[in-house]
Amino acid sequence: MSAAKMPIASPSIQICRMMRPDDANIVGNVHGGTILKMIEEAGCIIGTRHCNTQAGDRCVAALARVERTDFLHPMFIGEVAHVSAEITYTSKHSVEVQVNVLSENILTGAKKLTNRATLWYVPLSLQNVAKIIEVPPIEYTSPEQEEEGKKRYEAQKMERLETKERNGEIIHSVTVPDRQTKEPYSVGYSQSSLIHLVGPSDCTLHGFVHGGVTMKLMDEVAGIVAARHCKTNIVTASVDAINFHRKIMKGCVITVSGRMTFTSNKSMEIEVFVDADPLVEAEKGKYRAVTAFFTFISLDKDNKPVPVPPLKLENEEEQKRFEEGKARYLQNKAKRLADKERQP
Repeated sequence: MSAAKMPIASPSIQICRMMRPDDANIVGNVHGGTILKMIEEAGCIIGTRHCNTQAGDRCVAALARVERTDFLHPMFIGEVAHVSAEITYTSKHSVEVQVNVLSENILTGAKKLTNRATLWYVPLSLQNVAKIIEVPPIEYTSPEQEEEGKKRYEAQKMERLETKERNGEIIHSVTVPDRQTKEPYSVGYSQSSLIHLVGPSDCTLHGFVHGGVTMKLMDEVAGIVAARHCKTNIVTASVDAINFHRKIMKGCVITVSGRMTFTSNKSMEIEVFVDADPLVEAEKGKYRAVTAFFTFISLDKDNKPVPVPPLKLENEEEQKRFEEGKARYLQNKAKRLADKERQP
């Protein structure tokens, strides 16, 4: 009879590095994708470390979902990013990691909170990628803290299932000659795709793609869509929940596609899909791996927000996606106002 597993004190880590020119756009703003990649790396480290504190199969924490993430302040070349991660809830087969990102101006010592993120990981055996390992429990400061974590777990589980149901649509990429026939500020005009061959440097010990690599590519495509629409400097304002539906293995060709779904006066929403095509096991066919909504804002030369050109809608499907995007925009706006009112 095996001994009962003793709860472990909530683990935490911190990593930091300086932002380099290749982390940023042409005006010095650090790419949202670069920050998302650092957030995921911190989550993967702490999740993998925690899940290997018990006897049995060695495992690695695989990213399953990232909750909505707001970019509170911009980060610039030369600043130091401090990424702190803490495990805040564990279920039998998943780990919740909460991450904060601070930017530090090393000349003045000034620090700003730039991001808060919540990520969910699943531990997979190194011997068998299809085997999910049981997660060691953590110690909670109170029963209320555990109950709140359980509520977050159930909510994200339900939302993942709902997202998976609408996961079948394939976006066809728009070629350059086709774009010349499209109306400026229409969905088709800014729609963009990126094709990437997954190599060893993109992958975990299991041979599947790091979640951070995928998020960085998604942010790049969303940024291209936003820049084509506005023709200005653009920055990531927020990312709605990113759902990782299926693993992407080494050797796959991935197509990352983005299209504009909604514009307000100050922001624009871009829907991004990642489709994987296994070249070696072509009989398995192409599949939808990841989906998310990114929100960008348009900036002038002084990094001040400027109005976003209205999106031209050309058919009922685009109108439907626009209305759905508007509902998400109003819901998120109401939540931000409610959070602001609750602050002391």
